Parts: sequence; structure tokens; C-alpha cells
Amino acid sequence: MKIFLLLGVINGFLAVALGAFGAHGLEGKVSDHMLEIWEKAVTYQMFHTTALLAVGLLGMKLQQASLVWSGWLFFIGIVLFSGSLYLYATTGVKTLAMITPFGGVTFLIGWVLLGYAVLKIV
Repeated sequence: MKIFLLLGVINGFLAVALGAFGAHGLEGKVSDHMLEIWEKAVTYQMFHTTALLAVGLLGMKLQQASLVWSGWLFFIGIVLFSGSLYLYATTGVKTLAMITPFGGVTFLIGWVLLGYAVLKIV
């Protein structure tokens, strides 16, 4: 499960860097609405970075398929949800925003699977 710890560390770094870029590099270059979208992408990336780290730590003690799947779904969700919002906020291409709900559903399934894995140990 070291992969999820590594993905968590990388995504944590990226969330902080992208948050700073949005606050300092995009101000005045995109609308306030697009900055809010950028911030939402950063927020969800950081929330799910924490979930990746939790999966990695739990995985050091547990070997459950549902736990592994939840980690991959959190990572895929970050790419789809936050990635599409970052692109939409900087390009304004609305088609990109249509990808975002798929990332949201991926997050939800990841949380359900994480919950299932936790219930199996309690």
C-alpha cells in the first residue's frame, strides 16, 4: 500500500502548489467565478489526498481488495474531478466541466468501499 502513501504525498504537494498558483498566478487573469472553481478543485484534491494517505496507512495492516479499490478510486477521482476543474477554470471550455461529475461519483464509490473495508475490521 506504499503506492497510496506516495500518491498522497505527491497530491498533497500538488494541491498546495496549485492552491498557491491559483491565489497568486491566476488572480487578475481569470474571473472571480473561475478562481472559485479553481479553489474547489484544490479543496477536493486535498480532501482526497488525505483519504489516499488513510488508505495507505490502513493498508499497512489490512489486505483487503475493497481498500485497494478505494485508493485507486480516490486517485482517479482526483484526476477526473479536480483535473477537469483546473482545465475548465483556465480554459473556459465547458465540455471539460462535464467530466467533473464522473470524478464526483468515483469519489463517492471510493468512500463507500473505504467504509466497507473499515466495517470488516471493527
